[in-house]
Amino acid sequence: MNKSEFVDLVKQVGEFETKKEAEKAISAFTLAVEKALAKKESIELVGFGKFEAVLQKGKEGTVPGTTKKYKTQDKFVPKFKAGKGLKDAVAVAKKGKK
Repeated sequence: MNKSEFVDLVKQVGEFETKKEAEKAISAFTLAVEKALAKKESIELVGFGKFEAVLQKGKEGTVPGTTKKYKTQDKFVPKFKAGKGLKDAVAVAKKGKK
């Protein structure tokens, strides 16, 4: 599903009057999540899931085919863990498609 299709779905499910309103709601949600994660705060939507920023440790390795070594820096990355309600809804949907 691309963004346009998702906006149509949000318009329908959220009963928005226009696609512009639905797109504004999506943009507001994604921007709010982005700002919270940038502050390293987690967002927990009970039944849906949890968004959080986690520390990914740096790695050491060698470039394939050479003897060159490299090391990456530690960094924070976004992580999403699905909640029980979302997992159950997806499982039911998958059973119905078979």
